[in-house]
Amino acid sequence: MATDLAIRVEPGGMADLPDVMIAMGDAFDPEYGEAWTEAQCAGILGMAGSWLLVARSGEEPAGFALLRTVADEAELLLIAVRNRYRRQGTARALLAQAVEDAAGEGVATLHLEVRDGNPAVDLYRGLGFVQIGMRRAYYRGRSGKVFDALTLEKRLGVN
Repeated sequence: MATDLAIRVEPGGMADLPDVMIAMGDAFDPEYGEAWTEAQCAGILGMAGSWLLVARSGEEPAGFALLRTVADEAELLLIAVRNRYRRQGTARALLAQAVEDAAGEGVATLHLEVRDGNPAVDLYRGLGFVQIGMRRAYYRGRSGKVFDALTLEKRLGVN
């Protein structure tokens, strides 16, 4: 496993959607049905208050985060890191940039929703996100198994 992949995080846009789809296809297990289509991502990006962050190693997409802001709240809609870039600080870098961007826009709270049992839950909690709710049986896997959705938030300290 590589130990220094020189990940950089940069703002993204519609032109980056092919790279987003590469990362999404690699990162999301089809069992859980959590991946979005390119059209869904484009629809969100076309909305006011949305933004995309793309993590790259050289020119290769390593991951992305898709967010939107309404008033003084932001929501992390999607975050994905390709398998070969996991456990290298890629998600942490994406989240740090998302928090910085959101705080810079006057956002007081960053929300996210995650499938219970997703290994990313530990990362989110380690970065200061706290659970504020749960949606029972929200996700349904291809096998029919159901999973709860955890609702988490992080206060950004902005008034």
